[in-house]
Amino acid sequence: MCEDPSVTQLTNASQSGLDEFNPFSESSQLTNAARTTPATQPSGRSQPAVLQTSVEPTPQAVAAAAQAGLLQQQAELERKAAELEKKERELQSNTASINPRQNNWPPLPRKCPIKPCFYQDFSADIPADYQRICKMLYYLWMLHSITLLLNLLACLAWFTVQSERGVDFGLSILWFILFTPCAFLCWYRPIYKAFRSDSSFSFFVFFFIFLCQIVIYIIQAVGIPGWGDSGWIAALSELHWNLAVAVIMMVVAGFFTLCAVLSLFLLKQVHSLYRRTGASFQRAQEEFSQGILTNRGFQNAAAGAASSAAQSAFRGN
Repeated sequence: MCEDPSVTQLTNASQSGLDEFNPFSESSQLTNAARTTPATQPSGRSQPAVLQTSVEPTPQAVAAAAQAGLLQQQAELERKAAELEKKERELQSNTASINPRQNNWPPLPRKCPIKPCFYQDFSADIPADYQRICKMLYYLWMLHSITLLLNLLACLAWFTVQSERGVDFGLSILWFILFTPCAFLCWYRPIYKAFRSDSSFSFFVFFFIFLCQIVIYIIQAVGIPGWGDSGWIAALSELHWNLAVAVIMMVVAGFFTLCAVLSLFLLKQVHSLYRRTGASFQRAQEEFSQGILTNRGFQNAAAGAASSAAQSAFRGN
């Protein structure tokens, strides 16, 4: 078998190196020691863990922090309220520029220094199903005003033939000045708003005040002497003194009776429409609460009262 000389030489050299290596010799130990790196011990002594004790804040610090938080919340609410008010004004100005709704009632001449106070448009504001009854209530208010004016004139005629009837004439002037605008504001405008926005709260305001108005019509139609009303009793008592004045007073008594009858009829009509709209007393309460809570003046007053109460409580502590 032939062998390669180079392979033979490499094998012999490896074996000779292994034969000469002694792991227990001094040189091998020094070499191994140089190659081995001992583990270093941490310098210094280890310290035990120390538990930090927590310091509880004093009541004054807690009150001051709470007060600061409340003041910060109040400032944030005021800032948001100012932003909402600014946006609302911008929206109103934009709406007014797009579709201006200028007040048109009462219809006054342009040269008159007194301008209209209300906006009224049955075709634009009131649904078609409610326009007829709303107009009839408006005509009832006009009849109410004319009746009070006629009552004033009748009491004036009564005062001209009987000087002791000055109190009736004075009260008739007061009733005309007081009841004419009050009827418009207290029961006609609420029913107009109720039909316009389907407001349960406005319906309830109308029912309450209109019932009081019907009672007043009945008292005026009766005509108790000394109450400033030309009713049936006052007119019949004047028959023995002056027939012409008695006839005038009986006409006014007839107007008061007509107002009472028409009011009862229209009240029944409005109540039937009210039941069909789905309105309720609970809904009226919700509308009233929402209107109060969204009122800007009420919000500012409530925020001021809460802030004052909180500051007083913190100062007391």
